[in-house]
Amino acid sequence: MSLGNHLFAARKKKGLAQEAVAEVLGVSRQTISKWELDETIPDIYQAKKLANLYGMSVDELIEIDIGVKEIQDMVEKISEKESEKIDWTKVWSKKYPILSTYQNEVDISLYAVELIRLLGDLQKKYGYNDVDALLVLKDILARVWKSWKKK
Repeated sequence: MSLGNHLFAARKKKGLAQEAVAEVLGVSRQTISKWELDETIPDIYQAKKLANLYGMSVDELIEIDIGVKEIQDMVEKISEKESEKIDWTKVWSKKYPILSTYQNEVDISLYAVELIRLLGDLQKKYGYNDVDALLVLKDILARVWKSWKKK
């Protein structure tokens, strides 16, 4: 997504017209239009004012991938009860087909024994409940994956 599209989406999300934004920033409506059409870009001072007006940081405002923010917002809004209704393996299998096929190839019990040991260790050493231990182990795995991927 271009910067202009991102500025447009942020403005629309706040329910503001170009005229209203222009008035707050002390610029013309055409200036706002040019920013949103990627004809020009706001200077750093205007970007800071836009970020404040839209309730976001400058980094969030100029971040090109608004989809990440939408996903984060959705995760924050979903309740535990709703989350339990979702077959996450099926959902993620659409993007990563291996998730729907590995069960026929991998000796799951072999890995499950070690994972259960690690979960129990986290519970015993740190007093985590079942869910917290699982989340910590998942986060550790994600961190290991990120550092391994960089090599």
